[in-house]
Amino acid sequence: MGLTRDRVPVAEAIEWATMPHCGAVVTFTGTVRDSNDDLAGHRSGILGIDYEAYDRHVEPRLCRIALAARDRWPAVGRVVLFHRIGPVPVTEASVLVVVSAPHRGEAFTAARFCIDVLKESVPVWKREHGGDGVSGWVATGNQIDDVTASAHRWCLARNPESAA
Repeated sequence: MGLTRDRVPVAEAIEWATMPHCGAVVTFTGTVRDSNDDLAGHRSGILGIDYEAYDRHVEPRLCRIALAARDRWPAVGRVVLFHRIGPVPVTEASVLVVVSAPHRGEAFTAARFCIDVLKESVPVWKREHGGDGVSGWVATGNQIDDVTASAHRWCLARNPESAA
């Protein structure tokens, strides 16, 4: 769990998350694509992205996200959360979520929760580099929020009665 400047260890994370009592291992890998629809408009010809993070806040927040997932889905086996920082070329992974659970429903839902809350609460920013030589920070429209507030909003949006 944490930040890496190297390739995201996808295979190793899946292997670690696989457990005898867990029949489901769900993996979400976010990769750098060659185009983006951001708030400033569509941009294509992207060659890569530089990711920067407020390092000392990332790992504690990733741990809180994993704990929040375990609280909501107690059957979850293992949770892996990684984010890459530094330059990442097109088609390489920038973020990884792996969740194991006895059944696919819990694993899928917990993995979705983890990536959605990560995107709202982990202080990581990206600067796109275009083939035209222009670079720019990506405007997401999301303000970095507290893990607990993001998790509560996520649950409320999916099931208003159970989020309280």
